Amino acid sequence: MSIYDYKAKDAEGQEIALSDYQGKVLLVVNTATGCGFTPQYEGLENLYKKYQAQGFEILDFPCNQFGHQAPGTEAEITSFCQLTYGVSFKQFAKIEVNGANEHPLYTFLKSEKGGIMGDNIKWNFTKFLIDKEGHVVERFAPTVTPEKIDKKIKELL
Repeated sequence: MSIYDYKAKDAEGQEIALSDYQGKVLLVVNTATGCGFTPQYEGLENLYKKYQAQGFEILDFPCNQFGHQAPGTEAEITSFCQLTYGVSFKQFAKIEVNGANEHPLYTFLKSEKGGIMGDNIKWNFTKFLIDKEGHVVERFAPTVTPEKIDKKIKELL
C-alpha cells in the first residue's frame, strides 16, 4: 500500500484519487479553524506559494475531533481559510483521524510514522511529509511550524 492507493472527498464533495498527486512532494495536515495553531495556515500558504511551481502540494483535512475546533461546514471552513489566510491549496472534506471512524488515509499515515507518544494523532495541525514516490518521510507534531519544515521540503523537491 502507498498513499496513492487512497481516495478522499474534497471540500466540494468530489472524490479525489491521491494517485493524482504522484510525482509531487506532499504535506498532509489535519486542521481546524478555531485552534491555537490555526495561524499556521499562513505559514502553510507561504510554503505552498513558494514551492507549488516545483511540484509541492498541501492536502488539508479539517478535523473536529480535538476540542470541536472545526465545527463549520466544508463551505464555511473553506471560506474562513480563504478570507482569513488566503489559502489556495487543496482542502478536503472534514474527516476523523483517530478511532473507529478514522479515514483510511490516516490509518495508513499513522502506520507508516507513529508519533512519539504512539500512533494516534494528538491534536490539530499534525503534519506528514510525503516524497515524490509516495513514501511517508516524516511526521511533525502540531508545535512544529510550517517554517521549520521548509528545508525538508526543499530537499525532497
